[in-house]
Amino acid sequence: MKKFTADFEINASKKMLYPYISTASGLAQWFADDVNINEDKEFNFIYDDEDHPARLVGHRINQYVKFEFYEDGEEDDKSYVEIHLDENEITQSMYVKVVDYSDYDDEQEQYELWSELVNNLKDIVGG
Repeated sequence: MKKFTADFEINASKKMLYPYISTASGLAQWFADDVNINEDKEFNFIYDDEDHPARLVGHRINQYVKFEFYEDGEEDDKSYVEIHLDENEITQSMYVKVVDYSDYDDEQEQYELWSELVNNLKDIVGG
């Protein structure tokens, strides 16, 4: 498992962005092919017709979310994704900070993937 971190500038407010990182319907618009949530508040991220179950294990309104992914029987060293909304106080610039802890090996490919995902989000919010 490797930890990948990147910051992407975005022209939108935390209040506008937070629903896109914290709700199934918001995430489905830019992050995955589809996202469902069940009665136990467990998320299912669907990419390329494959299910990726996850739990929202941390969040602060208008600040960040953390999703922990789990496979059946997999208990330790879980992969996770954190998405932070960080504002630079001096420049008033807003950043989407991504922390992706996974078994993805190619850091350049991972950067390109996240860059594309955040660009999808930018297109939606006009940022």
